[in-house]
Amino acid sequence: HYKKKYSPKRIRRLMIELGLKSFIRRSNGYSTKTSFVHIEENVLNREFTADKPNEKWVTDITHLKFGLNRKAYLSAIKDLYDGSIVAYEVGRFNDNPLVMNTLKKAIESNPDASPLIHSDRGSQYTSKEYRQITTEANMTRSMSRIGKCIDNAPIESFFGHFKCECYDLTHYKNYEELVDDIDAYMEFYNEERYQTKLNSLTPLEYRYQAAA
Repeated sequence: HYKKKYSPKRIRRLMIELGLKSFIRRSNGYSTKTSFVHIEENVLNREFTADKPNEKWVTDITHLKFGLNRKAYLSAIKDLYDGSIVAYEVGRFNDNPLVMNTLKKAIESNPDASPLIHSDRGSQYTSKEYRQITTEANMTRSMSRIGKCIDNAPIESFFGHFKCECYDLTHYKNYEELVDDIDAYMEFYNEERYQTKLNSLTPLEYRYQAAA
């Protein structure tokens, strides 16, 4: 009857007598330390060009391997003005510190910047910590739509170049070899790799030309 209370034991006994079973939503095996999830709209909206440095940044993580199938992760932030990598971080874990350290490096290198920063909806980017750091730096957050990798195509393109021109050419025996090669490639990409779309300049040459 409506508004009457029945004990769980009585309900269970009656269900057994009537042959009734309740449906329980079972865990999918994933869990997070916090229930905080902050989703942003796709503000970038595939507008992959910028009129000045530090106007639009895109960021993501790619997974790598070394040794006997051991994993490492590369987090990077790319400036859409000149294609330069403004910050990156290599780590053994795909966790919040990987992303936050990348973000802090980018801010330290560009203290006056307040760009739009675009990411996917990974747990690091929807975390309270990411929101706090980007808010304090006066950044505008933007996120890809679900299942739309093309919404973040420029950073995926960079990872593609890195793997084709560097990572795929070597079998890394240990973590240190991998990190050393990434460091060398980042320097090459920013300072030595000439790009036709940048008037045959390197990303940093194009960047410095804008500042001149």
